[in-house]
Amino acid sequence: MSSLKIFYVSSEVSPFAKTGGLADIANSLPKAFKAMEHDIRVMMPKYRFIPDRRYTLRDVIRLRDIALEFPGVEVLESSAKSAFIDDAKVQIYFSEISQLFSQRTLYVDPKTGKDFKNNFERFAYFSLASLMTLKHLYWQPDVIHCNDWQTAIIPVLLKTVLKDDPFFQQIKTVLTIHNMAFQGIFPMAKAKTIGLDTFPELLENGGPLEFHGQINLLKGGIYFADKITTVSPAYLTQLMESDENAFGLLTALKDRKKDLVGILNGIDIKTWDPQSDSLIEQNYSFDSLDDKKVNRKVLLEQCKIEIDDKKPLLGFVARLTEQKGVGLILENMEKWLKKGIGVVVLGSGEKKFEDALTKLSKKFGKQLFVKIGYDETLSHQIQAASDIFLMPSFFEPCGLTQLYSMRYGTLPIAFHTGGLIDTIVDLENNPTKGTGFLFDKFDAKSFDKHLQVALKTYKQSDIWRKAQIRAMKKDFSWDKPVNQFIDLFHEITGK
Repeated sequence: MSSLKIFYVSSEVSPFAKTGGLADIANSLPKAFKAMEHDIRVMMPKYRFIPDRRYTLRDVIRLRDIALEFPGVEVLESSAKSAFIDDAKVQIYFSEISQLFSQRTLYVDPKTGKDFKNNFERFAYFSLASLMTLKHLYWQPDVIHCNDWQTAIIPVLLKTVLKDDPFFQQIKTVLTIHNMAFQGIFPMAKAKTIGLDTFPELLENGGPLEFHGQINLLKGGIYFADKITTVSPAYLTQLMESDENAFGLLTALKDRKKDLVGILNGIDIKTWDPQSDSLIEQNYSFDSLDDKKVNRKVLLEQCKIEIDDKKPLLGFVARLTEQKGVGLILENMEKWLKKGIGVVVLGSGEKKFEDALTKLSKKFGKQLFVKIGYDETLSHQIQAASDIFLMPSFFEPCGLTQLYSMRYGTLPIAFHTGGLIDTIVDLENNPTKGTGFLFDKFDAKSFDKHLQVALKTYKQSDIWRKAQIRAMKKDFSWDKPVNQFIDLFHEITGK
């Protein structure tokens, strides 16, 4: 197959800026494209908090003072700096629009806890800047790979504002939906700020951008992208089951049904490898699982947790939100702790959950450790040290942390939803192939019932170890998914 030119555009890319799994995917998937010898370049906003010196960001002379012209609107300018992602030599550009990206966070004002009021303009201009950067590079990609609502306007712009520009006419677009819950919904009045009101057919009742009298950027991307992917096959199936599951966009999905594809996410198996992970105390493999216990011992000492050697350590790394099932954990936590189980929690999110967990950690300080925030090193240590990983998400388009946990021989317990169905085999129902535990009723009682099954199984060391080895041997690399993307790209480009 011929080599492709791929332009990957994302609002966050690890390690430069991260709020969740999107950043990890935007780091690892381009590297997988590069490994297959495709010409891949990445673009993201230059947020104020990204230090130039730390990441060796360099000025690119021909990418200075790029005019960003929306119809009938004041012209802004962007410049772009360049760097590489990790040691893979994937080139990444940072679009700098000083009027719009001077905040110290990505999307939400930490003072109010609400989205920045100009998020619409920020990511619309970033999307336009990404396209204009291509022209200044004199580089025409075969495919622009867009991600979530922040870049979903790119396919819209290519087929409206820029439809007569010959530079863009052969470029195809793919939009990946990482989480349908976040759609980029804004007041209709915002259309004027980027000149979209000059395309009334986009905004009329039932139009491709109109959503209950407001603008919906993700909806626009669904209608205008050449192909749309979700981050797991099961999540796509779930979205198509009801308008509630699709968060109001079922009609749009049905209208594009023949262009929808579910492709399961992979992970960076070099970064997440217990045999070589430099962030954990003791490296190990499925052939040396006893060495995993060293990581448990060290983390317990580090977190000042005192539990019996025969009691499991539970780990949880996620945003502290209702969607992630934190409420179910809290309903059960005190009961678990009183039984002598140890728990380590890492995350941030809703204040009520942060406060509740902090309060419990003060009461059960010898069994529960809570760190509010994010810590990359600690996240690796939790995966390596824990026996059971908690992932009771109400919905999970794909999920990455359960993939990390299985790779580290830490068996996950998760709700039967989305990508968790695609990646975890329930040990209770399938003793010879199981790699974790799935509960199918989203309530605290069902969650606890299945955890008790996990605890009982944990005591059966031979069964547990075999499940650990199966989990660690599973292939969660990008090898298969990246080929699915390339096949999709070849299909739409005709190459």
